[in-house]
Amino acid sequence: MFNDLGVIVQEAWLSLSNRFSNVKLDQFVIMPNHVHGLIFIRTGAACRAPTSNACTLGNIVRAFKSISSIKINKMLSRTGQAFWQRNYYEHIIRNEKELRNVRQYILDNPLRWEFDRENPNGHLTKSDEIFFS
Repeated sequence: MFNDLGVIVQEAWLSLSNRFSNVKLDQFVIMPNHVHGLIFIRTGAACRAPTSNACTLGNIVRAFKSISSIKINKMLSRTGQAFWQRNYYEHIIRNEKELRNVRQYILDNPLRWEFDRENPNGHLTKSDEIFFS
């Protein structure tokens, strides 16, 4: 079950398709210390964005991180501190088979957390449980 921080992250993700008119959200999972998500960006269509920024993947991810970080820092009574790592991993999916594989990877990711290199103890520790209560 998500804690308050996990709820903020989920709400920030769900808000993206309302903020960017050319975005369709797909598979998404919140892990104990990171997230995985698929974003479809419709090309060739006019884009409505909250600012004059283009509807690029970088601006979409920046909005997600910004929205969630501001709310999380407010909840934690801190200002100006980074919450997310500086960069992100992106990959262009080129066909249906690859899309199915990536969706399955995201669905299966929580089941593999025990063996994740970011979880060397083989179980959730208190410090790992960023988004869960």
